[in-house]
Amino acid sequence: MCDNDRGDATVSDGARAELANRIAGEITLSAEPGATIRKWRTDFDISQTDLAAELDVSASVISDYESGRRESPGIGVVSRIVTGLLAVDADRGGAHIRHHARILSAGFESDIVEDLREYPTAQPIDALVDAIDATVVATGAHSAISGHTVINSIEAITRLSSEEFYRLYGQSTSRALIFTGVTRGESPLVALRVVTPTPHAVILHGVDPDALWPHAAELAAIDGYTLAVSTMPTDAMLPALQALG
Repeated sequence: MCDNDRGDATVSDGARAELANRIAGEITLSAEPGATIRKWRTDFDISQTDLAAELDVSASVISDYESGRRESPGIGVVSRIVTGLLAVDADRGGAHIRHHARILSAGFESDIVEDLREYPTAQPIDALVDAIDATVVATGAHSAISGHTVINSIEAITRLSSEEFYRLYGQSTSRALIFTGVTRGESPLVALRVVTPTPHAVILHGVDPDALWPHAAELAAIDGYTLAVSTMPTDAMLPALQALG
């Protein structure tokens, strides 16, 4: 049932092939390929049963690979699995393909950038704040944004250069940078000081206002961006953000 001709109308064949190669490479090079297959399958929100049906095998075959009960899959098997994942997602509208293709086109790994999108029209920062139940701690010079980037703060700070940090803006600095995994907020806010110009809004996710770094609001005021914090669960926040775009 797996068919390479099926695709998503908004993702080019080249972008889809690049995504397939990236996923296949990660699985092949993984010390635990079964666990990596499971990671991508669950990330695409595809059940073992649905993937097995696409590949015309039993669900126990997928389970055996993911659990390590079967010998590590060869390149041919990995290719079939990846093609199957993309085919199932394409049949459902291709939301996950588009999501990962956007991140890849910006030059990032999905463990650094969790979501990156441009909005068809500018959105008020207040709409973003309301959508993710955030609390504003400093109001900046701008009232609207044209997109957002959701960033794993630890991965970004430890792995990105200042030039790569700038690419987090996507197509425009008129956007919100949303840092996840934040405990106090000092590290991402200090890291932003090496990037010029600054974004229109910064959201620190995972930290309460009372636990925020004491100088956070002051730094935001100096650099002119709106700063807010949110503790909405990530699995609820990402769909809320995607609804904005």
